[in-house]
Amino acid sequence: MLTSSHYLLRSTQDGSYLSARPNPQQPDRRYLLLFGENFEARSYLNTHAPDFSDRITIETVAGSQIKGVLDRWGFVGIAQVQDPLVPTLQFFDRS
Repeated sequence: MLTSSHYLLRSTQDGSYLSARPNPQQPDRRYLLLFGENFEARSYLNTHAPDFSDRITIETVAGSQIKGVLDRWGFVGIAQVQDPLVPTLQFFDRS
């Protein structure tokens, strides 16, 4: 994971990253959405947020940069998108 590129969705309005909150009772536990390919991120946007796609950009990050993003934005882990159309997510806590 550290040597490959990953793709994140980021708001062009406020710079925040798109995240998953799997437990509505704990809204502060946010997971950074992480895509393995650019086309997967684009498919996710086109399927689940077509009205917002003009306000979201796809950002490429190296695996070595992910920890910095998690630290800076207070994410508790990552949500690896397995299937962008369904969507199917696999959650990984930082610890």
